[in-house]
This record gives sequence, C-alpha cells and structure tokens, in this order.
Amino acid sequence: MKRIFAFFSLLAFALPAAAGNIGDDFREHVRPTSSLSAYNKDIATMIGVADFHTGKGATFPGFDIGVTANAIKPTNNISHEDYLYTGFITAETKIPVLDLGVMVRGTDMNGFKSLGGGLKYSFKLLEVFDISAMAFYDKGSTDWYDVDHYSASATASFSFLFLTPYAGIGYDYSEMDTTGLPYHLSSSDDSVRYTLGASITPFPFGYVFGAYTKTADNEGFQAGIGVHF
Repeated sequence: MKRIFAFFSLLAFALPAAAGNIGDDFREHVRPTSSLSAYNKDIATMIGVADFHTGKGATFPGFDIGVTANAIKPTNNISHEDYLYTGFITAETKIPVLDLGVMVRGTDMNGFKSLGGGLKYSFKLLEVFDISAMAFYDKGSTDWYDVDHYSASATASFSFLFLTPYAGIGYDYSEMDTTGLPYHLSSSDDSVRYTLGASITPFPFGYVFGAYTKTADNEGFQAGIGVHF
C-alpha cells in the first residue's frame, strides 16, 4: 500500500511540473480593483472536475485510489497562464451499513493546496448503466487567498469490454477571500459544468481515463490513472 501511495504521489507532482505557480501568478497580477468572480469560478471548476471519473462506485471492502490531473483554461483577467493546472490524489471506499461511498481528495502542488471529502450514492439502472450522485466540500488555498468549495454532481456510465464511457453534470459553489495582501477582496460564485469522458481498463484492477468539461464561461480537461480492488 505504501508503494502505491508513493507512486501516485510522485506522478501527481510530476504532472503539473511545466505549469506556472498558481499563487504567484495571482499575486503578480491581482489589483485592488480586480473582480474575483471569474477567477473564483475557474478555481472552483478546477477542483470540481475531480468529482468523478465513472458512474461506478467502490464496493465493500474494496477501494479506489488514483491520481487525476485537472487543467482549466482561465477566462478571468487575473491569470496570465494558459491553463490553471494541478493534480489530486483521490481515494474512495464504501460504508456497507449506509450503502454510501466515502471519498477524500487532496493536493499540494503548483502553489495550490486543497483537502476535501464527500459522500457518494451509486446504483445500477436496467442492469446496464451505473449511476452515481455525490457531494463534496473542499478547503483550498494559496499564499494569497482561501477558498471554500462545495459541489454536487451526478454521472452515468456503461461498460463494454474494457471501455467505460461516461457523462455527468456538476454544480460548483465557491467562496474566495484574499489573504496576505494590503487590501481585501472576496467573491461568492456558482457555475454548472458538463462532462464527457471515458475510462479504459487495460488490465484487471487498473484504469486510465480522460474527460472534457464545459461550463458557461470556461472549459477544462482531465486525465488520470488508478487502481480499484
């Protein structure tokens, strides 16, 4: 288990190596007259796209653990990077008595820190589709702002041989407050995202996936790798 965690941690830190520091970019370009609304939505989407990578849920006493890399094309006038980019380590298991999945995720890279968790309810529809509904809370930060992120998502998938295409919808609500600046800015915003993706199982217990996400204001891409038992 320790080797699995070590491998995923190394991969997660390597993925965003070419991207600029999110916190430093913010500090360099934010101004007292800046509006945080669009920036706040971009950060919320960057976190929220990690809500799911299939419609399936973990089974007891098994678990699902992996790494996801999230890249969001910013639409705000503060970011000067081509993409807001970070990765998350994710883990999920199931509470059999409540028939609920328990999920945790976190990151500490590219100048952005976040730790969150959530609950998932999963079931089959017509014995063909896997359906999941989930809710998350995440606490994120850089050296220059704090973020409280809430999300709710639903996704559906079906499996054919080693391929599992999926589609989902999500809602993100985020509260952002600046810290460490000589002035204070804050914003509370929400947005809806739509995701299409596919997961491939090239060998038993392992999977890779990729997805595209669109909101009213921005778009994003996601890729990941993981194992489930």
